[in-house]
Amino acid sequence: MSAGIERPDRLTKNSIELIVGHTPLIRLRRITRELPSGIEVFAKAEHLNPGGSVKDRPALAMILAGESDGTLRSGMTILDATSGNTGIAYAMIGAARGYPITLCLPRNAGPQRKRILRSFGVKLIETDPLQSTDGAQGIAREMFEKEPDKHFYADQYNNEANWRAHYETTAPEIWEQTEGCITHFIAGLGTSGTFVGVARRLKAFNPEICAISVQPDSPLHGLEGLKHMATAMVPGIYDPTVADENVEVSTEEAQQMMRRLAEEEGLFVGTSSGANVFAALRLARALARNAVIVTILCDRGERYFDLF
Repeated sequence: MSAGIERPDRLTKNSIELIVGHTPLIRLRRITRELPSGIEVFAKAEHLNPGGSVKDRPALAMILAGESDGTLRSGMTILDATSGNTGIAYAMIGAARGYPITLCLPRNAGPQRKRILRSFGVKLIETDPLQSTDGAQGIAREMFEKEPDKHFYADQYNNEANWRAHYETTAPEIWEQTEGCITHFIAGLGTSGTFVGVARRLKAFNPEICAISVQPDSPLHGLEGLKHMATAMVPGIYDPTVADENVEVSTEEAQQMMRRLAEEEGLFVGTSSGANVFAALRLARALARNAVIVTILCDRGERYFDLF
């Protein structure tokens, strides 16, 4: 294209911005074949984002918000605590936009995630595994307080741009894809950004939509990215009033569903996706009327090879 030809706006944007989001909504058919007629379960395929997870949306939103308000400037390092997926999203977007990344994550985070992060050149600070992401948050905060001019502390657990990313993008996509017929939304709580943002917007579209949050059934669980809110450091963006109901899923139930999704639906996703779908099916079996249930496929299965 010659320099004298005016470029369309879409060609002047960063390519990462163009490929995050707009994921398909997939109807689950084989694992739902025993459900009563009229009850449908759909999964929003967030694992198809370029960074491989639902966290691409809030990571991009937080970085863009930082650039917009001046807290993120050229030469600064993006810093945060993560269990892996948001970190991978930071790494991908940071590389595309020219920012180095430093991440604090528990030492027992999945080895696949660490390999992906290191491939992007991320500096990893491994923290006490017994303190989970709560401990990683503490270390990240200390690093920021020592060198505030060096770091942009994204602080995903308390950053309003996290849930707003889903309020502004994920929820409208679900509403449009279901043609406004969604009756139930069900998703897990980690930072809580996905659940809070999507549920708030869907209820703005239709207050009758039922929003159900999913948590691990124990403080000692194997569901990376999810929080047992009763015993964990509660994220600042979490709003317990958004949920009409809260349900719990065990690690074993989530892992079994993760394998079923691969073998029966051809969806190679992780344990939090398994937890979401398990909870969605349990809900579907309990309903006595027509329903359109939507949940989230959070990330790709390659990050959980040791569980297959």
